Amino acid sequence: MTRILLLGYDPQAVDFSDPALPPGMTAEKVHAGIEVALKQFASRGWEADLCYIRPDETAAPSVERQLASTRYDCVVIGAGVRLPPRRLAIFEAVINAVHKAAPGAAIAFNTRPDDSADAAARSLPPGAGR
Repeated sequence: MTRILLLGYDPQAVDFSDPALPPGMTAEKVHAGIEVALKQFASRGWEADLCYIRPDETAAPSVERQLASTRYDCVVIGAGVRLPPRRLAIFEAVINAVHKAAPGAAIAFNTRPDDSADAAARSLPPGAGR
């Protein structure tokens, strides 16, 4: 079975007033979008795990711990992790942690929580998990 890791900042730790983030985004919208994404993963026959990280120096070690627990076919990294320019160093650390801990996993990027399944599908071989 195809396994997906959906990786993003803990919505409670995000400053949604940051102009680099989509306007009108809130913790509630993120949670709702994640619920949609998890249902979409399941409807494609994929198992999915959710890993929240904090926007600080604990991000990369948290990613490495999660990736050490299970083999993933694809890691979808949320838009909030890569968009704010002031968090570039954390984004780089997260990418390097994924590359180190799951070198065989595809890496995908969503534009919002509810398009995560489409992001994973772009990075997986056709028919994966079916």
